[in-house]
Amino acid sequence: MAARIVSLANQKGGVGKTTTAINLSASLAACERKVLLIDLDPQANATSGVGLPKNDADSMYPVLVEGLSIRKAIRQTELPTFHIAASSVDLVAAELELSDAIGREFHLRRSLQEVINEYDYILIDSPPSLGLLTINGLTAAHSVLVPMQCEYFAIEGIAQLINTVERVRDLLNPGLDIEGIALTMYDERMNLAKQVAEEVRQHFGDKVYKSVIPRNVRLGEAPSFGKPIILYDIRSRGSEAYVSLAKEFIQRAENVIG
Repeated sequence: MAARIVSLANQKGGVGKTTTAINLSASLAACERKVLLIDLDPQANATSGVGLPKNDADSMYPVLVEGLSIRKAIRQTELPTFHIAASSVDLVAAELELSDAIGREFHLRRSLQEVINEYDYILIDSPPSLGLLTINGLTAAHSVLVPMQCEYFAIEGIAQLINTVERVRDLLNPGLDIEGIALTMYDERMNLAKQVAEEVRQHFGDKVYKSVIPRNVRLGEAPSFGKPIILYDIRSRGSEAYVSLAKEFIQRAENVIG
């Protein structure tokens, strides 16, 4: 069966998007699923967050711009069933170089066809902006997972993203759906966080995952050691939360697929 492709997107930065991309991927792999994470962000934080160098020439840049086989960009991580297609700072230039290309929004979708039958899930870590890289991610995906920080302006950001998803659905990818909303960086001591979480659940209902990702020191430390949280500190609250999210993700996604 072909992989389910899920783009992680939020036009607002600093919401735990890359942290979720790394740790959800790793937790899915720990649940015995084959996972490929595509690092589409020129900051390459997902790449370095699993312990790989940011400046490899064989990255997603030549895959998107020159049509290089995506296999050249794929690297093994410490978890046997978790692979990553590496990013590099060169991706900054990809937005410009793709701007005049024919079918520019479909380059990622085409490149993924080569490996789509080799994984259970392909997750895409998009940049925190609405440029051509993010549009490529949305055009390639079956659905969008939205990491959302529990703070005041977050709901506004989600409304903008849903408008974007609707535009992409109308123009480029008719099957695109919202996979779910993951509440991140949750601080249970703050009334505002509780209020925002409640409001989001009232507004989006079942689309919001029950599993909530807390603010957690160990979760913040893990990327500097180049490890997902389940390898850095499996007993931490952050690790438990992402394993819980992965199980909920699998239950939903595999029930949908049948």
